[in-house]
Amino acid sequence: MTLAIFDLDNTLLAGDSDHAWGEFLVEEGLVDSEEFRKANDRFYQEYLNGELDIRNYLEFALRPLAENPLNNLLRWRERFVEQKIEPMMQPRAMDLLDEHRAKGHTLMIITATNRFITEPIAGLMGIEHLIATDPEFDGERYTGRISGTPSFQDGKVIRLQSWLQQQSENLDGAWFYSDSHNDEPLLRKVANPVAVDPDPKLEALARELDWPVLSFRN
Repeated sequence: MTLAIFDLDNTLLAGDSDHAWGEFLVEEGLVDSEEFRKANDRFYQEYLNGELDIRNYLEFALRPLAENPLNNLLRWRERFVEQKIEPMMQPRAMDLLDEHRAKGHTLMIITATNRFITEPIAGLMGIEHLIATDPEFDGERYTGRISGTPSFQDGKVIRLQSWLQQQSENLDGAWFYSDSHNDEPLLRKVANPVAVDPDPKLEALARELDWPVLSFRN
């Protein structure tokens, strides 16, 4: 099995689904708009800067899941995907997914964004395998806590290695596409690292290490 692994936000998508979910909640009046928007923007900037405390962020980001019943969340998520995610879909990214499928590669998304947000997006893209930060669910509703290791920075490597062990597979010949310097640990683990519309830190690293640099943007 040859893995073709993709980061999601600002890689396959022309935007950040996690930040967009926060914006959606504000626009729909589902959270305290002023306080929530400021925190959402601050955490996103910390992520871009490589300064994000992932557990502090998840405590904030998972709170709306814990504060609302599941049927409401699912209804909101359906509107969110239609209004925010579908416009972020990139034809060039979808073409690349098809190229890997044609070669018989196994497609995977690995993302720090939580599974509640990302699972329908993976389905929309026809990608079966998803490693995402898992929000804890008690059988009736979300608790606001995380389950296991967040798939962020080194956590992506940890989560992927666990998945590979469960599948009795390895990273031989694997590809990984990402826009973010936060993904350097996993980019260094694969045979075929690719920077996609990279942030300045990742672009500099890619040039230094002679990694391919692609753009899916128009």
